[in-house]
Amino acid sequence: MSDRGILETFPNPAVGRDYVIEHTSPEFTSMCPKTGQPDFAEMTIRYVADQTCVELKALKLYFNAYRNVGIFYEAVTNKILDDLVAVLQPRCLAVVSRWKPRGGLTSVITAEYKREA
Repeated sequence: MSDRGILETFPNPAVGRDYVIEHTSPEFTSMCPKTGQPDFAEMTIRYVADQTCVELKALKLYFNAYRNVGIFYEAVTNKILDDLVAVLQPRCLAVVSRWKPRGGLTSVITAEYKREA
C-alpha cells in the first residue's frame, strides 16, 4: 500500500482566504486485485487549504507508489482522500478518479471531505 509519509507540504501563502487548489494526474496507474492487470485513471484532487498545501513532486511520487498495488477503484480513491486529509488537514477536499474503459465500462469515483464547523 502507498505510504502517506511520501507526502510533503509547504505553508499556505493565503491562509485567510478560501481558494480552490486543483491538481490532476492524467496517468495514474494501479493494479486490479482480481486479475493483476493494470488499471489506468485520471486522478484529480481539489481542495481548500488551511495551514498547508501539498508539494507537487511529493504528490507525484505518492501517486506513482500505487503503480504495482492491487486495489479496487473505490478503495484507492478513498485511501488517497484519507491520506491527504491526514497530512493537509484542509478545510475541504475531494478526490475524483476517472477510470479508463475496461470490459466496456468506465467508472468515476468521487470521495469528499468537509471539515465540521
